[in-house]
Amino acid sequence: MSATEQQLFSGTRPVAAAHAFDVGRLDAYLRGHLPGYSGELQVAQFNGGQSNPTFRLAAGERQYVLRRKPPGVLLPSAHAVDREYRVIRGLAGTDVPVARAHLLCEDPDVIGSMFYVMDYVEGRIFWDPRLPGIAPAERGALYDEMNRVMAALHRVDPQAVGLGGHGKPGRYLERQIDRWTKQYRAAETEPIAAADALIDWLPRHLPAGDETPRIVHGDYRIDNVIFHPTEPRILAVLDWELSTLGDPLVDFAYHCLAWHMAAGEGARGMAGEDLGALGIPTEGAYLQRYLERTGRVATAGGAPAVSAAEWGYYLVFNLFRLVGILQGVLARALQGNASSARALEAGRRARPLAEQAWAMAQRLDGGRVA
Repeated sequence: MSATEQQLFSGTRPVAAAHAFDVGRLDAYLRGHLPGYSGELQVAQFNGGQSNPTFRLAAGERQYVLRRKPPGVLLPSAHAVDREYRVIRGLAGTDVPVARAHLLCEDPDVIGSMFYVMDYVEGRIFWDPRLPGIAPAERGALYDEMNRVMAALHRVDPQAVGLGGHGKPGRYLERQIDRWTKQYRAAETEPIAAADALIDWLPRHLPAGDETPRIVHGDYRIDNVIFHPTEPRILAVLDWELSTLGDPLVDFAYHCLAWHMAAGEGARGMAGEDLGALGIPTEGAYLQRYLERTGRVATAGGAPAVSAAEWGYYLVFNLFRLVGILQGVLARALQGNASSARALEAGRRARPLAEQAWAMAQRLDGGRVA
């Protein structure tokens, strides 16, 4: 991603016509429900994001962020801003940095769909995992911080923070495959042979066993965290729409897709890059550090609790899951109600990613990923 693309995804713009709402009605609601709210309300829409439209609210000396469900016909179980709100509230006070969540409005009459309001967090959001313009030493520190925060999330006891009901126990992968198959079919815009092959292959090659359910983010990427303005420290993890209870290793594998996707043509990855020169850890080293932080290495230098075959399967599944997400983005773009102006370009990545995932599935052999 170029510096120009970084600028396109960063910052705000006037509210898109497809996502416009009655600002006066929102203002009246906030005055009655948000303690400390005062001043003239000004609304701008964030450029980034493909799913839930997100807005910056400025009123008096305070700034907030509003996340809403998009208008129009939506896929089943998608755009769950109420789940986002509840998990952010639950994680407040843990080692997982989140913005302070203030209120959830489930009444669609206020702005046309459900929404929640949280604090605006000032900091840096990076859209390119290669971190152009950052010194190699700081790149390594930024990645180590992402690793630390994800490990902290996966160490949280869901019951202890009131999130024991945030998902169903057991059969996580099986249920996820079923869910994303349904999501993909519901948003399908054209036949993709590789996606059809994966839909057949994935349930027939499920790895044995299920991790103890933990809170999984579902979309943990470098552009879904806010770093401190000058320090390699995460101030808030964003975009909890896909969070649930599930297998943390599957969640971490999704995070590691950046090592398997090349940059360019709308993709944000770093496959084929000279990671050593960039100061970015290899996927293997990054995975090992996570396993150590979450106690999944039996002894120092011992065998990790994930085989190469399992890890390969988790990567294939997550590529397919991303295909399902992008198919939904494309469907919304074609309907004209997508959150991002570049949604059409993003959605068209579904086919090449499906083909990449199917090629990887075919190469899984004898516990090794070719």
